[in-house]
Amino acid sequence: MERREGEKEEEKLRRSAQLRYDYAGYGRSTGKPTEYNTYADIEAAYNCLKEQYGVADEDIILYGQSVGSGPTIDLASRVPNLRAVVLHSPILSGLRVLYPVKRTYWFDIYKNIDKIGLVNCPVLVIHGTSDDVVDCSHGKQLWELSKVKYTPLWLSGGGHCNLELYPDFIRHLKKFISSVAKQAAKNGSKERTVKDGAHNNNKDIIEIIPSERPRTQEAAHRPEASRNSLDSRVVKSKAADLPEKSRMSSDDVDKFRRRRCLVW
Repeated sequence: MERREGEKEEEKLRRSAQLRYDYAGYGRSTGKPTEYNTYADIEAAYNCLKEQYGVADEDIILYGQSVGSGPTIDLASRVPNLRAVVLHSPILSGLRVLYPVKRTYWFDIYKNIDKIGLVNCPVLVIHGTSDDVVDCSHGKQLWELSKVKYTPLWLSGGGHCNLELYPDFIRHLKKFISSVAKQAAKNGSKERTVKDGAHNNNKDIIEIIPSERPRTQEAAHRPEASRNSLDSRVVKSKAADLPEKSRMSSDDVDKFRRRRCLVW
């Protein structure tokens, strides 16, 4: 019975407009799945909504899962008027998944811990308490560091890739989307304090959701580049004969990836 109810809630949620895309090297997208490229990819998706469809920032919800939380938080930290952000099994940073480090090093990747405080919109964090790939403490710390907190969802016994099977997952996510939609309608998208509220029509909300299915497991990490615009990134990415600078030990990453089935 709970499974059927969860499927009904998921069907209702799908009625909201969504933009899904594949990172470079994922799904049908060509290229390498580097940190640098994922930032450019999410910005391209964002610019598509803005320029081709005329969608306002206030009507956009970013959704990032696992490593996808990196480009999601990066974009959200630079766009002040987004409707909301959803972080599904997020990471504090790439290095912190591998080692329990207490500080951020220059060669680390996806430094969410340093950027989450720059996100001005409501943030929902969902994490499984039995996640053996990205410990639940990552999600809890990101939630604590968020400016505008929404009631988080810690799914008891949930792992890294099965949270969608829990009925509470869809219910809580739908409630969050309805809540921020209701709050925005009430306050003209100006108010940033969000409370749990009743359900509301959410057809005007656009979600940017990246694919999580990898095409390749190759990971070559570039230093962080200027993020002023997509154009500047594309020009730099096309520069010929520029060797990539290693940011983390490839041996350590490969060993961990094979052991935990985690794709960077």
